[in-house]
This record gives sequence, C-alpha cells and structure tokens, in this order.
Amino acid sequence: MTIPSWFFYLFLFILGLVLGSFYNVCIYRLPREESIVWPGSRCPHCRHPLSILDNLPLVSFLLLKGACRYCHAPISCQYPLIEGMTGLATVMIGWKFGLSWAFLQALLLFGALLVISVIDLSHQIIPDLISYPGIGIGLVFSWLTGSPGLWSSWIGLLLGGGLLWLLALGYQMVAGKEGMGGGDIKLLAMIGAFLGWPGVLVTLLLGSFLGTLVGLALILIWKKDRTHAVPFGPFLSLGAVIHLFFGTILLNWYLG
Repeated sequence: MTIPSWFFYLFLFILGLVLGSFYNVCIYRLPREESIVWPGSRCPHCRHPLSILDNLPLVSFLLLKGACRYCHAPISCQYPLIEGMTGLATVMIGWKFGLSWAFLQALLLFGALLVISVIDLSHQIIPDLISYPGIGIGLVFSWLTGSPGLWSSWIGLLLGGGLLWLLALGYQMVAGKEGMGGGDIKLLAMIGAFLGWPGVLVTLLLGSFLGTLVGLALILIWKKDRTHAVPFGPFLSLGAVIHLFFGTILLNWYLG
C-alpha cells in the first residue's frame, strides 16, 4: 500500500515538533549544566512539573495562552518558535532526502546547529557536549552514506578546525585580545565532519558574509560600537544549513 504524500509530510511535521520540544529542553538545561533526561519538564519560574497536556508541542502554548497553568508566568515565545521551526525543517529535510540515512544525517546536523545557535546567542557559549560527539557522529554518517565521503569528512574536520584556529591566533597576535572562542573552532570542525571540506568553505564564506551584514546593521541602525561582540556560531550554523540544502547549486554557480 502506498502512503499518501500528505500523511508522510504530516508525520514528519509532528516528528519535528517533538524534536523541537526536546531541543528546548537542551537549550534551557545545557548552559546550566543540568541533566536533559531527569527530572521531567517543569515550569522554569515556579518549578512545578508539567503534565502531558501542558507539554504538547505548539498545542499547549496555544491552549494555555502563553502562560503557566500554575503560576501564570508568561511562557517564552522561544518554545513554540523552536518547535515550529524544527517541524518545518524536518518536512524540508524529508522532501530533499526521503527516508534514508542521509535524512537522519541531515536531521541530526540541523538539530545540533539549532541548539548551538540559540545557546550561543543567549549565553555566548557553544557546549562541547554537542560539538565533540557531533564530530564523531558526522564521521560515522559520512561513512554510512558515502556523502560527503570519509576522506572529505576527515579533511573537512581538520580544515574547519584549522582555519578558524589560525584566524583566531592571527587576530590575537594583531589585536592583542581574543576575538574568537574555541567553541567556534570546534563547531566548524563538526560541520566539516558532516559536510566535508567543500561544506567548510561554503559555510565559512556564508557565515562571514552574513555576520558582516549583521555587524554593519548593528553599527548603522542600532548605533552599536564596533567592539560590540556578536556571536559567530549562529552565522556558521546558518551557512551550514544553507549548504545542506543548496550547497551543490551554490558551488556550481560559483565555479561556473
């Protein structure tokens, strides 16, 4: 029996909502060095445990009108945004890769990049607990799927970490202060393990371009000082996601 396409994509969207709910737990707990497994979900304000009905992705936020059932404190819009974004991204990944090892590879990469980006924006840190296992997982999937290939994955790992390490070292020697954290270096190494060395180059170029645009906007529109620190992790992550969906098209266009 053939499964209707709408049912397949609906399943993927619901799967993405559930994953997004888990990513919210990671985003909240990892910077606080709390377990992501125990205890169960609870209100961050009154700490009251949440029932299943209070913890349904997207649905509970709408039913509770954006407030905790017990203490009535407002629930951050980040929670439904992360859930909805992950649901849509899961549908897009399923559309591009189908149900395959490549689908799981892309889904894990997207989840890791999303969690890293939000944590970096909020706390200016990139957890090693994601980057280090992510490097190993990227290498394993490059072998399983043949994309980008094990050698390309290893070169991407070394190139990604090495390039940013040299840039960070050069900046520190010239400016006399640290301009890039070790978290960014490990993040690009993880991206290289997943996407190979071409992915590193595209990610770094896109991330630098997007970061420059945002930096100029902060200076010209919001009147920030040029020394205002802007986390680089989210821009690297966005560059990697763009490469995930459009990398071949971008490389062919650039080389052509």
